[in-house]
Amino acid sequence: MRQKPPRIEHVVDGERLRAQLTAAALDNIGDQNATRHRALQLLSGALFRGRIIAQEWLEDGGQGFRAAHLLSAVQDEVIGALWDFTTIHVFRSRNPTKGERLSVIAVGGYGRGELAPSSDIDLLFLRAYKQTAWAESVIEYMLYMLWDMGLKVGHSARNIDECLKLAKDDHTIATSLLDARCLAGDEALFEELVQRYRTNLIPGQEAIYTAAKLKERDDRHLRSGASRYLVEPNVKDGKGGLRDLHTVAWIAKFVYGVRTHEDFVKQDIYTREEIATMERALGFLWTVRCHLHYLTGRSEERLAFDLQPEMARRLGYRDSSTNPGVERFMKRYFEVARDVGRLTRIFAARLEADGEKRPPSGFGRLRVGGQPARAAGPKQVPDAPEFVIDSGRLSVINPMVFRQRPPLMMRLFELGDELDMDIHPWAMTAVTRNLHAAAGMRKDPAAIASFLNVVASERNPSEALHLMNECGLLGKFLPEFGGIVARTQFNMYHHFTVDEHTLRAVGFISDIEHGRREADHPLATKIFPQIVNRRALYLAMLLHDTGKGRGDQQIEGEHQVRSAGARLGLPKEEVDLTAWLVRHHLAMSDTAQKRDLSDPRTVTDFAELVRTPEKLRLLLVLTIADIRAVGEGVWNSW
Repeated sequence: MRQKPPRIEHVVDGERLRAQLTAAALDNIGDQNATRHRALQLLSGALFRGRIIAQEWLEDGGQGFRAAHLLSAVQDEVIGALWDFTTIHVFRSRNPTKGERLSVIAVGGYGRGELAPSSDIDLLFLRAYKQTAWAESVIEYMLYMLWDMGLKVGHSARNIDECLKLAKDDHTIATSLLDARCLAGDEALFEELVQRYRTNLIPGQEAIYTAAKLKERDDRHLRSGASRYLVEPNVKDGKGGLRDLHTVAWIAKFVYGVRTHEDFVKQDIYTREEIATMERALGFLWTVRCHLHYLTGRSEERLAFDLQPEMARRLGYRDSSTNPGVERFMKRYFEVARDVGRLTRIFAARLEADGEKRPPSGFGRLRVGGQPARAAGPKQVPDAPEFVIDSGRLSVINPMVFRQRPPLMMRLFELGDELDMDIHPWAMTAVTRNLHAAAGMRKDPAAIASFLNVVASERNPSEALHLMNECGLLGKFLPEFGGIVARTQFNMYHHFTVDEHTLRAVGFISDIEHGRREADHPLATKIFPQIVNRRALYLAMLLHDTGKGRGDQQIEGEHQVRSAGARLGLPKEEVDLTAWLVRHHLAMSDTAQKRDLSDPRTVTDFAELVRTPEKLRLLLVLTIADIRAVGEGVWNSW
């Protein structure tokens, strides 16, 4: 793999390009059409050459983040040369007035110096005052030239007052200006915009801007599926995608003045290890996105099922004896998406600590919904001196407690379930930063007791288990489950990763138990109170897919259950029952869908397998929850 992309001067020689444009103007004096045609050839050629080199470098193993910077730099050179050609040879203003000051500014993603292969370029033509005939001619000429090069250009022409007024009323415009970068023209005019933006727009607006961007993020997540574990994720706008990292960067820049990754460390927002995680996530997601654009030939952001095998091949993921390369690639994708979620949560904790975001209620800990009054201060939880209630959520009195007493990490989620209370982002961050200690508490009696209480919760185990999985604790404490975290199955039947499917299935069992699915499953709801071994049912659901990727799913799943049960110190009878459920968790659906139900032999074989009413009840609920958790539309009347 190439470590460094080619230098921009080796891709597009700006001085040579300008000299060629000047020659074109001199060679065709008096023939504007010929001049324009030759200039368009030269500029298009430079742009094409730059894009081809960027593509070849990427496909030769280069990183997408650097390819995006290279594409942006190529575009900069072309626009800079076009500006010089336009203002010197086409509409030269020999004695420009103050009103004819004009800047060409990159905004949005292009302003950040990042450009995906098929993305639009967003430009702001910044005027000093009102529009002049000269400025209008320059802007029009440049835009038509860019369009004729085949570029998609988002553009606006405004003065500074207009920019600030619109930015104050529209946070999307405020964000685009936050990333503004001068490409050509009057740099002093651009600097004036930046200075006035910082002094007139930001002070006093930090909390409003933060709330708006977080709401925008939540709305975007809902539109793209509301889960970071969809098997056809949106690389840009999906949960755990690039836009989530952009949102962190925008808010950090607006609120804290962060400009570089080093600034995140200086502001004590992220540790250096977390910045390294961010850089790896950016590198991976940008690589996927750039390949996706080149592969489809358009601005495609959804990593569709039929594109995934080729994407895996391009990124070097090969088939192994047990795992197809495409599944290994998608596992990596979802691991990165989870890392993005953790980084977002850490940043949200910092915002709340600094009062820039009001704490929401319920499990939507990162959502902006309503504005409940801020509590006077953290209150200690009775009989649990290590924990406090902060802004209506459970937190830890000191993050160092987890390092000193790791089992308290599991107690955090048990207590949250007991109190029916959300976990504070600071506490979640503290768990994430102490995961290295999780393996050491796998045989700790206190940690095991807390874990089993969560699994058998009378309320809804899936809520606490989801949070444990999000911060990484569940897979670290229960390595059998850790083997399916972020694992995908390359088929159109499953809509989610294996771990997400599993936790949703646990939630469906809880729904049936509490009558929330009675209209759809009246029999399962009716018989649930007769179930004696409900903890075995929940454990079986949690572990039912742990055999995937190891060979025969059901046989290997049984082995995983017995390994986990022995380590957790479960009674032999409970381990045997849980292992039986996992070994035969497909038996009922296979019988219903693949056997002739009118054949007495079918009924006899199934009865001999199940043997007891208790197993029949458990298997019925397990089967329903397993199928319902696959995805919307999978369960039908049949």
